[in-house]
Amino acid sequence: MLFDSHAHINNDTYTQEEREALISEIEASDLSYVMDIGFDLESSLRAAEDAKRLPWCYAAVGVHPHDTKTMDDEMLGRIRALAGKEKVMAIGEIGLDFYYNHSDEQTQEYWFRKQIQLANELKMPIVIHSREADQKTMDILKEEGAFSDERCGWFPKRTGADGKEEKDARVLLHCFSGSRELGQQYIKLGATLSVAGPVTYKNNRKTVEVVEAIPIEYLLVETDSPYLTPVPFRGKPNKSPYVEYTTRKVAEIKGIEYEEAARKTLENAKVFFGIK
Repeated sequence: MLFDSHAHINNDTYTQEEREALISEIEASDLSYVMDIGFDLESSLRAAEDAKRLPWCYAAVGVHPHDTKTMDDEMLGRIRALAGKEKVMAIGEIGLDFYYNHSDEQTQEYWFRKQIQLANELKMPIVIHSREADQKTMDILKEEGAFSDERCGWFPKRTGADGKEEKDARVLLHCFSGSRELGQQYIKLGATLSVAGPVTYKNNRKTVEVVEAIPIEYLLVETDSPYLTPVPFRGKPNKSPYVEYTTRKVAEIKGIEYEEAARKTLENAKVFFGIK
């Protein structure tokens, strides 16, 4: 019934016992699918392994901007090889993070471009991380053809809010934190937006406005677990089953039933990642 479109079961802070306990909790919940998202080579390897052994788990592989300082052509080649594994459905999470700058901006931009090029080469969806880099992220995506007619032609058209078919670039802005206006620009380009626990935070009017403005046809829900825990568990480590609370908040904002929000965001995620 629920699709957590961005989680880190592969997170290196978990012990093996904690990881297995989390998996058991997911299997006892209302979750139908979880997308395990890579952020460096090791986590991408774990995500691919998780997808292989867990029927409800799918994977994305890539190197987060924080970790691009460790990246080289050999690592890019290994990401390319992992992308060919069964149930690896996207390249990500990739992008820019000018808030922490754990890698310098030039390095982040170089490997962001290289990984977009890889996703284009493989004709795969892309999962984007962007923080304090809104304009640069969009500029690079455009320059590298992430919204090009050619790329959109690789994927089936999606059904828009008015029931008409629209282009789909299969570019996901994960944990979208931009403005309503930026979100609307992305949707027109063929992108999809995902919202996480911060939409439940009392003072986060910005993300609420995005959900108000963007038709649910273009929205996914996620946890980004173990980070960004929603209310009422804020302050504790996040878990994939907590995506329920983000989904309930989306339903509340949209004025629809929770079940409808869960069903629609699950369908959207299956289409985005190409899951039959």
